[in-house]
Amino acid sequence: MGSQEIIKIEDDFTLIRFQNDGTESFNAQREVSSGLIQFHFGLKGSAKFIFNQGNYALELKEEKSLLLYNPQKELPLNLELAPNSWVISVIISIKKFHALFSSEADYITFLSGDNKDKKYYNEGKISPSMAIVLSQLFHYSLHPSIKNLYYKGKGYELLSLYFNRTEDPNAEQCPFLIDEDNVLKIRKAKEIIIANMSEPPGLQELADEIGLNLKKLKMGFKQIYGDTVYGFLFDYKMDYARKLLDSGSYNVNEVGLKIGYSTGSHFIAAFKKKFATTPKKYLMSINPNT
Repeated sequence: MGSQEIIKIEDDFTLIRFQNDGTESFNAQREVSSGLIQFHFGLKGSAKFIFNQGNYALELKEEKSLLLYNPQKELPLNLELAPNSWVISVIISIKKFHALFSSEADYITFLSGDNKDKKYYNEGKISPSMAIVLSQLFHYSLHPSIKNLYYKGKGYELLSLYFNRTEDPNAEQCPFLIDEDNVLKIRKAKEIIIANMSEPPGLQELADEIGLNLKKLKMGFKQIYGDTVYGFLFDYKMDYARKLLDSGSYNVNEVGLKIGYSTGSHFIAAFKKKFATTPKKYLMSINPNT
């Protein structure tokens, strides 16, 4: 059965939890006036946002996000939530949003002077750190008196993580990456380290395998993926570990072994470095009965 919970955080800042654990689709509708920015986050399953009396739809898949803004017309929320799907939406006024990010207008594209009166749409991925916050918004066990304060903090944390850009802003300007063949080699390097995440090859071995020199591998990988080879792999492994824990099918030691940690203590330390909490505490946060 589907449900929606509307949490009014402030006058022009609302958070909505959509949850459908049933076997049939669930529809939810809500008026959203112009001048409000909509952020939608797919935690599980899939959903569709329907516009113009059903003539147009945007799909929201698991671990994806949508940002919608149109100052010229209202964008009413018409959501079709598939079975076994969860979505969290954040709706905030452009005025409040400008107050949060006024000094960063050039950094956040749609806040710039040229774009302030234009409609804006963006689809993105949910990062591991955002996934933690979204999960906490669904699995909390707090006294009702502090529920609104908790949601307020998590709502602002979610927005800050959404705009936490880690990619190199000059990536497109790197002449090395204009060569499509080099880009394909770097992508192959990424696939190799992911396929061998528990025992990844050394950098020189990896460079030899894809046919690039070591310097070009390191520089190209940083330009495309915004991190070093092993920095990227670390983030990937931790995100994969989080998904394994979410599944409920593995204990902490089993997850650590699956991603290449021979001892539980090393995995716990790595997970804590990434998510600022231990795997056990994370499990307890998503399932208080653990």
